[in-house]
Amino acid sequence: MQEQSGREVEQMISHIMLDMGVPAHLKGYRYVRTAVLMAEEDMKVVGSVTKLLYPEIAKRYNTTDGKVERAIRNAIEISWERGNRETFEEMFGYCVDSGRGRPTNSEYIATIADAIRVRRGAADKQKA
Repeated sequence: MQEQSGREVEQMISHIMLDMGVPAHLKGYRYVRTAVLMAEEDMKVVGSVTKLLYPEIAKRYNTTDGKVERAIRNAIEISWERGNRETFEEMFGYCVDSGRGRPTNSEYIATIADAIRVRRGAADKQKA
């Protein structure tokens, strides 16, 4: 049951990321998905991306913290430019054209993780 739930969470994350315009072929796509999974389990990692999140992802993918940070930033920039504007408004509460600029890596990861938590909570209530 836990494994099925984990797969469902990964599918939700992938769906949101693709809707937001993150191309699946980017390294940053895998890193963001891993970061969101980690944040969904423990939101503390979002508060310390440079000390906890990037090093853990770098270790999992046998790369450096700096490359992880840059790949995530690149994926967010691409999605910010090409993604579904309605999804950004729904997720972040402001539109791309507002001039506010793209969200930071930690904002992006935390927002998707929070959306997953909300969706899982709603799904759990429906099952009960």
